[in-house]
Amino acid sequence: MIPRYTPKEFAELWSDKTRYETWLDVELAACEALESAGHVPRGTAAAIRAKNLVLDPAAIDRIEQKTRHDVIAFLTHVEELAGDPARWLHRGMTSSDVLDTSLACLLVRATDLLLARTDTLAEKLAQRAREHARTPMIGRSHGIHAEPTTFGVALAGHLAEIRRGRARLARAREEIAVGKIAGAVGTYAHLSPEIEAEALRKLGLGAETVSTQVVARDRHAAFFSALALLAAGIERLATNVRHWQRTEVGEAEERFSAGQKGSSAMPHKRNPVLSENLCGLARVVRAAVTPALENVALWHERDISHSSVERMLAPDATATLGFMLERAAGLVEGLVVYPERLDQNLARTGGLFFSEAVMLALVEKGLARQAAYELVQRSAMRAFRGEGEFRALLGADSDIASRLTPSELDGCFDLEHALRYAEALVERAMRT
Repeated sequence: MIPRYTPKEFAELWSDKTRYETWLDVELAACEALESAGHVPRGTAAAIRAKNLVLDPAAIDRIEQKTRHDVIAFLTHVEELAGDPARWLHRGMTSSDVLDTSLACLLVRATDLLLARTDTLAEKLAQRAREHARTPMIGRSHGIHAEPTTFGVALAGHLAEIRRGRARLARAREEIAVGKIAGAVGTYAHLSPEIEAEALRKLGLGAETVSTQVVARDRHAAFFSALALLAAGIERLATNVRHWQRTEVGEAEERFSAGQKGSSAMPHKRNPVLSENLCGLARVVRAAVTPALENVALWHERDISHSSVERMLAPDATATLGFMLERAAGLVEGLVVYPERLDQNLARTGGLFFSEAVMLALVEKGLARQAAYELVQRSAMRAFRGEGEFRALLGADSDIASRLTPSELDGCFDLEHALRYAEALVERAMRT
């Protein structure tokens, strides 16, 4: 994580302080469960809590320099602070019980932060989609004018994608919300499934089905994949904004605030810097997927090849996506739309986008589809070459005029008819 792209809540969540406090929460939850089972004296966890321990990450780090083991360093520090009751902590447990269970707690909390930000982005997209549900624009395929749509429909498509991303993230939260208090290689040699279940319940987690010595890493791979898909959805939105803001297009642009500067050399520049930033950050989030997948295949009951990776992946991917969601919501809210430019671009080809309507009208008159296609294309290509206006060329074509009356041909050039379902599409996106 770097401060520039790390929201405050994520910086706090992934701090050393929060990590060690979460380790202590896991140890105390397990201690209480062991008390209930009669393996630890009653009141042990309460006695430790009563001391209101203030963990010192720097002190733990100093101990780790000697022990070369982070969990032992942590337990040593807790024993120094809590005294005799701390000897009952970690009974029957292994390091992964603490590490994997605390990681699950932190990932669940990170996901809740991400879900809230995703909801905000979806709200902004819904507002702007409704605002422009009837604002016509040209649709594009391969970057080339295709058929008309509306700006609201375009935004509604992004809304639906972000909501699918949210649903995936919510499912990933369920899958990642599992821990383990099962001891070395997960056989409960000095614990029991009942002790594990009680401890994890106190932490809001479920138990891994068969944990070996670690929680299975396919869960984490699914989690980071869900993050990547949500980031990819944001990137698609940002890519469209970058296109809309191009000088030659000019259909919409990022809000340019007073005092903002676009270039150190050219005072006239207004660049899509937010969108470009989002496209770049999406690469960072997506980059977490491959190492997360590679973490699945650990040796036998466990190794620690995944550990160093996750220390980087979890904070970086969640914090970066959190930043992206905030930035994307602000981008959508401040997006400046130019309906007059949308109209100009829509009219740029002189109605060529009505070609399919004309072709289908000819088919309805009994002409074979491919023959109809070739007839319409003949006039369309002439219009492209500047040999006339598309509607006039169609009307002057005897093969077409013999099949379609002028009023029938005019009916093919009905923008209202082409966009009659636009508002319904926008509303359908609201219900997904």
